[in-house]
Amino acid sequence: MNWKAVAAAAAMAGMAFGSVTAAEGTHDSRIALMKQIGGSAGALAAIAKGTKPYDAEAVKAALTTIATTAKVFPDQFKPGSDMNDPEVSPKLWENMDDFKARAAKLSTEAETALAQLPADAAAVGATVNTLGATCGGCHKAYRLKD
Repeated sequence: MNWKAVAAAAAMAGMAFGSVTAAEGTHDSRIALMKQIGGSAGALAAIAKGTKPYDAEAVKAALTTIATTAKVFPDQFKPGSDMNDPEVSPKLWENMDDFKARAAKLSTEAETALAQLPADAAAVGATVNTLGATCGGCHKAYRLKD
């Protein structure tokens, strides 16, 4: 078991949780959570590309982070939160049910992959493609680029 990967994931989750609870619903809290998902997706992509060796514990940690973070991400967009965030489309608040469904889909996809743990780089690549399509769809609908 790769305890370093597990410890690193737990430390990252703890840091992000602390920063999110300090200023929930702000641009910075949203970015902190997205960085967790992005970092986990990057770790999976490195395995899929072969730039990092396959490590089941690292895959588990990344998928767990994506699943749990996607579940709580919509909480950053409650009424009264920062609706003037320059990276968030006003459409998000108009279509909150769709946004929540997209986040739930990402979480479910990560949980499904975790339950059927990808056993090699090719399987991790297929998982990255699935998760990436879901992430990209939400970004296309609700993220504004500067």
